[in-house]
Amino acid sequence: MANANYLENYPASSRILEKKGSEDIQEKIVAAVLFSCALVSVLTTFGIVIIIFQVTFEFFQEVSLAQFFLDTKWTPLFAERHFGIWPLINGTLLTTFIAMAVAIPLGLCSAIYLSEYAQPKVAAILRPAVELLAGIPTVVYGYFALLFVTPTLRKFFPLEIFNALSAGLMMGIMITPTVGSISLDAIKAVPRSLREGAYALGITKLESIFKVVLPAALSGITASIILGISRAVGETMTVVIAAGQQPRITVNLMESVGTMTAYMAQISGGDSPRGTLNFKTLYAVGAVLFVITLVLNITSYWISNRFKEKYD
Repeated sequence: MANANYLENYPASSRILEKKGSEDIQEKIVAAVLFSCALVSVLTTFGIVIIIFQVTFEFFQEVSLAQFFLDTKWTPLFAERHFGIWPLINGTLLTTFIAMAVAIPLGLCSAIYLSEYAQPKVAAILRPAVELLAGIPTVVYGYFALLFVTPTLRKFFPLEIFNALSAGLMMGIMITPTVGSISLDAIKAVPRSLREGAYALGITKLESIFKVVLPAALSGITASIILGISRAVGETMTVVIAAGQQPRITVNLMESVGTMTAYMAQISGGDSPRGTLNFKTLYAVGAVLFVITLVLNITSYWISNRFKEKYD
């Protein structure tokens, strides 16, 4: 009788084992696919780094480090060649400074309002509207700066047609969603109990925001600012169209400047034959831009982990 019951239950047990084995195979296949996708990303990154620094090494066989880092002129396309990188770095930092002067207050204020003051229904409408700014093509920002912002500002300031101010302002508007969205997530991660404890001590809502909430979310806010700087440093089309392509060392916001990305876009146009020294400058500038962006991202990661608040 026992043998009969065992034989009756055996088909069911066999089906269960077969089903479990099939699920294990499916999980292994999914894991292999996901690993392959991750591996492709890593290998692509390594490939980009290898190509950039390989050509950069060839560049420095023709141009010395002293010429690259000590010269104050950048004219590789002229008859009298100079390869000083500082004019391009100056233009990049100048437009980035203007952009962050706009993006930080706008992004933080929008994050504070959406998190602490706005009604849930209002926040559900405003947040996608703010983040929509990040979806507008950068070339649109560039032409808007050139055709509307610059003519408007020229009524009040003696701006050149291509200038750092207009480009920086539009870059700031473009970066605002990056700063605001990440800051909003950091502020919302602060436990409600901290706010209630602050209210129990008798301080106002505004005081609780600046004395309790923002310090608790400082790591996320700082990371958002650094990521915004990385975005501004790597921006191309807006500065190409609105800032111009005249590398110079200046702090005058009303003058035309050249940035690293603008020069790379100029060389990428195809005027310089492959393998020439002019073509190799593209990779040398790209290597500097890569190092700057990498340092900013590492700094952002370190700050996020170093000053991250943990709550039980």
